[in-house]
Amino acid sequence: MINNQSCLWIQTPLASLEEKYAGGIVVANGKIVEVLARGENPQSKITATFDASEHVLLPGLINTHHHFYQTLTRAFPQALNKELFPWLKTLYPVWAKLSPEMIAVSSKIALAELLLSGCTTASDHHYLFPAGLENAIDLQIEQANALGMRIHLTRGSMSLGEDQGGLPPRTTIQTDAQILDDSTRLIDTYHDANDGAMVRIALAPCSPFSVSEALMTATAVLATEKNVRLHTHLAETDDETDFCISMFGVRPVDYLERVGWLNDRTWLAHGIHFNDEEIARLGKAGVGICHCPSSNMVLASGQCPTLDLEAAGCPIGLGVDGSASNDGSNMIQEVRQAMLLQRLRYGASKVTHFHAFNWATKGSAGCLGRDDIGEIAVGKQADIALFKLDELRFAGAGDPLAALLLCGATKADRVMIQGQWRVVNGEISNLDLNALMQQQINLAKQLAS
Repeated sequence: MINNQSCLWIQTPLASLEEKYAGGIVVANGKIVEVLARGENPQSKITATFDASEHVLLPGLINTHHHFYQTLTRAFPQALNKELFPWLKTLYPVWAKLSPEMIAVSSKIALAELLLSGCTTASDHHYLFPAGLENAIDLQIEQANALGMRIHLTRGSMSLGEDQGGLPPRTTIQTDAQILDDSTRLIDTYHDANDGAMVRIALAPCSPFSVSEALMTATAVLATEKNVRLHTHLAETDDETDFCISMFGVRPVDYLERVGWLNDRTWLAHGIHFNDEEIARLGKAGVGICHCPSSNMVLASGQCPTLDLEAAGCPIGLGVDGSASNDGSNMIQEVRQAMLLQRLRYGASKVTHFHAFNWATKGSAGCLGRDDIGEIAVGKQADIALFKLDELRFAGAGDPLAALLLCGATKADRVMIQGQWRVVNGEISNLDLNALMQQQINLAKQLAS
């Protein structure tokens, strides 16, 4: 019970994931301080109310894998209709021309798109640091702070150039020393390990085909020393498996273990091509898996074995992935895609809309190693998304929760992060979206030229 501070009662939502808060929630000082069953009244002294009777109430959605800068190369003509490796080789030289302004604007675009779709926490995997772009992560943090977005930014890296057997061109890579020094700087400057943290840093060598084995091992050691998490792409395609066997003499999961990554500090993007023995090992180690359904379909990479990994003990989260392989940053649409794609693998009765919502909330929080977000409960951060069913697509819908996914919701009406409204009536306060979009269009043309 709270009596000495401002308390907002979000009253009687149209629907909620759990009956225990069907009567609404009370928010104070950035946290949820009461959850109310239907018909219950708050014990706290309420100073403001919000009528949620036309809204579906969800925990804020959590995006656990993205590449913000790729919003500049959506539907890039030369990269269309290609699988992962040729797609990357087409785009690496384009991305090598990124400027600080491009990073700032594309990050704000991606964050705004996520926020409007009900996302309250976003993880980005930035691994391109050509000359002049050494402070890319700092620029991303500035943009997230301006929007009030909760972020987990991963200091990505590439150190294995084409002439060394890797995939990226030499102009896009850095030395191990540069990477580790800047990783240390970012952790020491920005990482907040406390509950309710708005900014956390993780370490994220890009992939087995773009970094050296020595860097993977050294990064794991640094992550342990600094108590931060590890992230990378793994087992996304059969090509990657073939590369690992050719380059390192082992399959991707064996390689992961060899470099000290097979533990619960790690979460992986994609996680598609595992055999049964590897799934069991990943689960036993508590490795998180970020499922990226839209990207996996666009690049025809395959289907993540979500339910098998989950049953083995892996946290399963969701990610929109880069907006050049999706090609959007809409989190509620990604929840729908996850449900539909996984039904193809496991059947309609095995993958419900509740499964998909759980992956996008509590499961994603597990991937990020957080227990203060991802669910609506007393003591958790007040990160919530409210959706209305007032569009043509919902006319005649029965179950409101299922309708968000089956009818294809695209935007939230209201979004709260740490107790502050960041989206109101479907708009981000104090953001000139039209001007931002024009900046992005101009920069995308410049990058493509």
